[in-house]
Amino acid sequence: MTAPTRRDTSKRDGVLVAVLVLVALGLIIYLATSRSGEDAKAGTEPGPQQTSSAETGSSPLADLPRRETGDPMALGATDAPVTMVMYEDYRCPFCAKFSRDIAPSLIDRYIDAGVLRMEWRDLPIFGEQSLLAARAGRAAAEQGRFWEFTEAVYAAAPDRGHPDLTADALRDFAREAGVDDLDRFTKDMNSDRFDAAIETDIREGTGVGVSSTPTFVVNGQPVLGAQPLDTFTSVIDAAADAAHD
Repeated sequence: MTAPTRRDTSKRDGVLVAVLVLVALGLIIYLATSRSGEDAKAGTEPGPQQTSSAETGSSPLADLPRRETGDPMALGATDAPVTMVMYEDYRCPFCAKFSRDIAPSLIDRYIDAGVLRMEWRDLPIFGEQSLLAARAGRAAAEQGRFWEFTEAVYAAAPDRGHPDLTADALRDFAREAGVDDLDRFTKDMNSDRFDAAIETDIREGTGVGVSSTPTFVVNGQPVLGAQPLDTFTSVIDAAADAAHD
């Protein structure tokens, strides 16, 4: 790769990260203001269990699932009655906590039974390494090892703070995940070929008010953060019951 290409790539990455930061800050201010007003009217604390407008069919949250056949960044049947859209950042410690402590139970209980489908969305909000990791995840997905790669990254994540996800570290995680062609993985990770797809995820999430990770949307019902397992099972069970009514 020539020096001008490296400079162009760095400039483009810097612009994308700056835009992400500005969008996130704007959304945080907007959501804090709007939620405060709504909570004052309702006399309740904000939380993921509150009834949302999605339950009346008026929210765009209900339209988020893509249900694409063969999507390597999704788990579960395309016709599962419940979908969980997951907005995550590989450098987010709470995303790692969900992956380690909650996701395996949901897979055993719901995905294997055909009840739930999980769909990943990239929301890289913690700087340039988050964007590089998002590219790396998609490079692993190209070789059919997305979830193995994600599990490897999160298994090594600290309980607090953001991991240092350099290109070398991400290549090591790809090796651990069983990615066959590491040279191809490295080339894909360091290119911009996945940027349009990542930007689509970002625009989708920020367009419906997602400003932090992890954020989950279960059949239109938002669940914010790495909540306890009981919270997820309650929301999923309610969504499954409603889908069968």
